[in-house]
This record gives sequence, C-alpha cells and structure tokens, in this order.
Amino acid sequence: MWRTASVLVGVSLILAAFGLIMLTSTSADHAVRTVGDPMFFVKRQALWLAVALIVGYVISRVDAQIWNQLAIPMLGVSVILLVLALVPGIGMRIGGSNRWVRIGPINFQPSEFAKLAIIASVAWYFSRNQRRADELLRGLLVPLFIMGIPVGLIFISPDFGTTFLIMAVGMIIMFAGGTRISHLVVTAILGLSAFILAVLHDPVRMRRLTAFLNPEKYAEDEAYQLLNAIYAFVIGGGRGVGLGGSIQKRLYLPESHTDFIFAIIGEELGIAASVGVVLAYVVFFAAGMRVAMLTQDVAARLLALGITLMITFQAAFNIAVVVGVVPTKGLALPLISYGGSSIVMTMAMVGILVSIALNEERVADR
Repeated sequence: MWRTASVLVGVSLILAAFGLIMLTSTSADHAVRTVGDPMFFVKRQALWLAVALIVGYVISRVDAQIWNQLAIPMLGVSVILLVLALVPGIGMRIGGSNRWVRIGPINFQPSEFAKLAIIASVAWYFSRNQRRADELLRGLLVPLFIMGIPVGLIFISPDFGTTFLIMAVGMIIMFAGGTRISHLVVTAILGLSAFILAVLHDPVRMRRLTAFLNPEKYAEDEAYQLLNAIYAFVIGGGRGVGLGGSIQKRLYLPESHTDFIFAIIGEELGIAASVGVVLAYVVFFAAGMRVAMLTQDVAARLLALGITLMITFQAAFNIAVVVGVVPTKGLALPLISYGGSSIVMTMAMVGILVSIALNEERVADR
C-alpha cells in the first residue's frame, strides 16, 4: 500500500502548502491591525507546519501497534488538558469558549489532541472486545463511557461543533467495531435530542441557529459572517478576483484566515479552486478508507477509519458552514486554516495513517 501512503502524503502536503499561500493572502490586513506585522500569522503557521512535518514523519516511521499501548494514557492526558482549559488562569477563554491552555509561550487546544486520543482508545477497546461487541454493556455503554468523559468536557467548554464531530465519528467506529445498529440508533436519537435541548437553552447557539434560518434578519450581527462568506463566492464567480484581491477579507470577514478561509479561496481563485479543494479531501478520504479496508489488524483498521473520518468530516462541516448549508460552528478547515494545534495534530494523524499503510505493506511482503 505504499502508493496509497504516497497519495495521503501528497494530498496532505498540497493542502498544507496551499493553505500557507492562502494564509499569506488572507491574514495580512488582520495581522497589521492586531500586531503591526503583515507576515505575523504566516511566519507562525510556517513554523508550526515545520513542526507538524517533523512530527508526521517521525510518527510514520513508528510501528502502528504502539498506539494500542498509548491509547489509554493519551486519553488520560487529554482529560487532564481539557480540565486545565476550564481552570481560570491556566485555560484561555476566546470567543466565549474555554478551548485553550497556555503552556509557556505556546497556546494549545486540548480538543485537537482529544480527537486522536478518543479514536485510538475506542479502536483499542473494540480490538479486545470483538466477540462481545453486540452486548449492551460491552458494545455500547463502555465505549460511550470512554468517549463520554473527554467529550463532556469539550461540550461544557462549550464547543458544540467539536462535540458533534467526535460523537459522529465515534459512533461510526463503534458500528464498524460490532456494536448493534439498534443500540446505536436509540443512542443517536437520545443524543441528538439532548444536543438539541442544549442548543435551545444556550442563548449564543440559539441566536446562531435563528440567524441561520433567517440570515437576512440578522445580517448585522449573528449572520454577518455567513452572508459575507456567501457574497465572497458570488464576487469570485468562476475565475475569481485574483490572489490577494479579496475585498471581503479586508472589511467583512474577520475570521478569513481561520474558519472562513474557504470563502476567500472562492472569492480570489474562483469556483475551480474551491472544487479542487473539495476534490483533494475526496481523494484523501478514498485513500484513507482504502487503508482501513485493507488492514488486517482490527485496532489499526478502526484507527485508520476514525482518522480518515475525523479529518474529512471536519473539512465537510467547515465547507458546509461557509456555504451556508449548516449553522455556524467553530471548526477549522484541516491543513488549510490558521492554527498550530490543528495542523500539528492533523499531520500526526496523517503520519499514523501512513504508518498503518506501510506496516500492512511489510506484512504483505512477508
């Protein structure tokens, strides 16, 4: 499967390089206004990308079986970091959520690490409980408990988007691991009901939902970014206004270098570039799923499945938000949006996928 591994690496590098180019275009005005240096965000992202590439390469050379041993310790560390994010003075409250932990000069987002820790833990669990996966306790309640503690901490931070993403991916891993579909359907109904109730009782999320349903009425506040993101695609049209020529990034999209960078891609480079980005994630999905389907080891197969879905589902959610298909969520576009924690952990997950693919190649050769 070395060809599949090459595809994964190639697509990831292309997206990361493209992200750095777009960040150079989208972040200059915001950087000048905030820190006075137009290249501030680009230089930081380039540094994080270098770290991410080193991390990804090192992980790709490690035997994939090590994640079975590290799964539960990683889960414990993720819980500690998520708790610290909620502690005043240690955690940082940005945009109404306690999503960050300051470690010296570095700001780290624990939920990014928790994504991998949860996937690895659930994959490890089902690899050891396959024969009893159809039981209510072993197949449903225990894995829900494994996910529940870190996901609960992410939920109360509050970060509803990441909560929904992790639970969606986690339940698909459970299904692939052998959990009864009837158990999952009931759980999904109960979970969605609780999620909707939480949204209805959260004023901020409720305003976002109302604005999504009636954006013109809330054009000056909650729907401001959504409408301007859509306008960016309209302005860009088929060919775009040219790299660096965006109007929206200067005046109307304050998050143009993070959650809404896809809108600027559409405005500056047009529909062809937007479709190209989508196709790149589709290729990544196909390659990742091939690794998962051809891997014989149960834990590695479920780990590969979870990583593939986590990266591509997050990309799909981000793009859906930007084009106005779903309500606004604070999810970055993997490998493209600005963010050190995101790009390092995404490259780490790509490294694991490559490691699993290469390990399967070695097994096949033997």
